[in-house]
Amino acid sequence: MDTVDTIDINPARELVLKPHAGWQPVNWQEIWQGRELFTFLVWRDIKIRYKQTVLGGLWAIFQPLLAMLIFTAVFGRLAGIQTDGPPYPLFAYSGLVLWTFFANSVSMSSNSLVGNQVLVSKVYFPRVFIPLASIGALLLDFFIGLLLMFGLMIYYRWPPSAGCIWMPFYILGTLLASSGLGLILSALNVSFRDVKYAVPFFIQMGLFLSPVIYPLSHVPARFQLFLGLNPMSGMIAGFRQSVFGGKADWGFVGASFAMSAVLFVAGLFIFRRMERHFADII
Repeated sequence: MDTVDTIDINPARELVLKPHAGWQPVNWQEIWQGRELFTFLVWRDIKIRYKQTVLGGLWAIFQPLLAMLIFTAVFGRLAGIQTDGPPYPLFAYSGLVLWTFFANSVSMSSNSLVGNQVLVSKVYFPRVFIPLASIGALLLDFFIGLLLMFGLMIYYRWPPSAGCIWMPFYILGTLLASSGLGLILSALNVSFRDVKYAVPFFIQMGLFLSPVIYPLSHVPARFQLFLGLNPMSGMIAGFRQSVFGGKADWGFVGASFAMSAVLFVAGLFIFRRMERHFADII
């Protein structure tokens, strides 16, 4: 079953379906026309995730909070890592709130098409909605976790800096990176089901390749350029500097944001290229 390139609606309300082939750009008009469906899918994913759970929405803060306590005990106290700024619990949580959103987004979006195989194979709609909706639903968790971070800042009496105005920039970079990677992995997972086994492993490794549990100053200068190719490195480092104060390394941040943008554009094109075969394979 082929997907479609466009949906043209004439005055008689007739739908014209046209198959596409090769590399095709995203049909933004079609995306805009289906915005209500996207909103419905986001809300559906929110309700499904917390249905019949004991803690409900508290899971949004339980994950990064528990990880913060463990990292504080192991790396803050036993390893003695110095943050060059805020207390280690606050330092660790600020990185974890961004990393947890990224990790959960990639994990859930990569399995989203397979988890909605009945929907994909029975009716046409912009399939890009499925992985992006799973990521959009996690934004609620992220903002809940963000509120706890500001609560911790009050507890530790650490005032937010004027650089907080840059927070949306780093959130956008994280959203672009997670969306691009999620689109690529979700498309690959339709054909190669072992993707779901590889994703958790590489996410765990990515935690140590991003400055979540250690400050960027602990990384030798000769390795920082390589670290900047990881989109989450610059987003986490810049996010901390915007919240707690300090001079941002815009070269490092710019390299990571550029990688996030490249991942997102590549994800859209790769997803679009493989989309026509989803209904046949899934």
